[in-house]
Amino acid sequence: MGLNDTSSAQRIKISFLGCTNAGKSSLVNAVTGQEVALVSEIKGTTTDPVGKSMEILPLGPVVLYDTPGFDDKTELGEKRVARTKRAMTNTDIGVIVVDASNGITLSDEELIRVLVGSKIPFIVAFNKEDLCNGEDRVALGKRLDEISSLMEIKPINRVFVSATSMKGITDLKIAVSGLLPDVKKDTKVVVDLLKKGDVAVLVCPIDESAPKDRMILPQAHTIRETIEYGISAVVTTDKGLKDTLDSLKAAPSIVITDSQALMAIKDIVPDEVPLTTFSILFARYKGFLTEAALGINAAKDLHDGAKILVCEGCTHHRQCNDIGTVKLPKAIKKLTGKDFVYEYTSGQGFPEDLSAYSMLVHCGACMVSDKEVAYRLGKAQEYNIPFTNYGITLAMASGTLERTLRIFPNLHDQIFGGGL
Repeated sequence: MGLNDTSSAQRIKISFLGCTNAGKSSLVNAVTGQEVALVSEIKGTTTDPVGKSMEILPLGPVVLYDTPGFDDKTELGEKRVARTKRAMTNTDIGVIVVDASNGITLSDEELIRVLVGSKIPFIVAFNKEDLCNGEDRVALGKRLDEISSLMEIKPINRVFVSATSMKGITDLKIAVSGLLPDVKKDTKVVVDLLKKGDVAVLVCPIDESAPKDRMILPQAHTIRETIEYGISAVVTTDKGLKDTLDSLKAAPSIVITDSQALMAIKDIVPDEVPLTTFSILFARYKGFLTEAALGINAAKDLHDGAKILVCEGCTHHRQCNDIGTVKLPKAIKKLTGKDFVYEYTSGQGFPEDLSAYSMLVHCGACMVSDKEVAYRLGKAQEYNIPFTNYGITLAMASGTLERTLRIFPNLHDQIFGGGL
């Protein structure tokens, strides 16, 4: 998958944060080499986080976000600051931009506390270094060290830059790349469950919900991952699965299917062949499989008329047999025999207040970053409402959840008890 094909969810998110007129927008433009953000001497020019996709080696594909000033105390400014704080839930690396000619402000210190509390690795970029002399730089460094000591954290990384002269921009990119070990996860979708030389059969239905002329991200990601690790990926459709299995000299090591095809193929795949879904694998990859598997049982205890929030990570045109608005409610109805009220969010939209809901059902989250997924799961836990996803729900409704979780023995036994 090339740079231009890398989804936003797979890119490392780098947010440029700081006070108004610290030079955040100018610095983003300097790093990207493009006029991405609007620059003005007027305070508060940036009103919403602005993103730009690019590549910084060795980080690889990233998204740089320019954010509103963190020190705007006006009524409108408070809303902008709230959006900046919300953006941090989708931030992997922070760059706190400090106006070197103005010193470290209380707002800058607050930003440091927020990033430390959020466990987001960050660097301080002292911008406008051309307006400082040697003594100024030493004083700024000492003050930053004092803040580190008071917060009882390791010394804060810093770099002196100038967005106007481009001095230090390369140093900034190198420093940000140095945070790679803190943000680059080494989890896999499926290859850790297989070995080199294994055969994985991937069932990818081509129906009205399949994107024309391309594959959905979990399918493409899994194909790329398996062949990279020396595992043969045999791709077929639900209608062609039987012929595909018959054509193989030996049984495959695993069959992975789109959740919506489970009912159609569950009896085609021999019981001794491991069977699971892309959605279940991605729930593990995104870090919420256990919560999703435990959460679906709660649907049986909900009362008629309870409100369920359905979250989709991407935005798309809904079709007559849409999974979120049609198939999912039918599956839950089949599972519980009850009627519920459904509300929907898509893309980056997500309510801060979940008190009205009795359950949250998320999509596979392939288009949502790990940090954002963790934030949403955390909000559900804060409001003590069960959290599950499409794939787990469809597997439970089709009577295949027990089988699709067998490849994770510990979780399987936790949900269904020991023994098969």
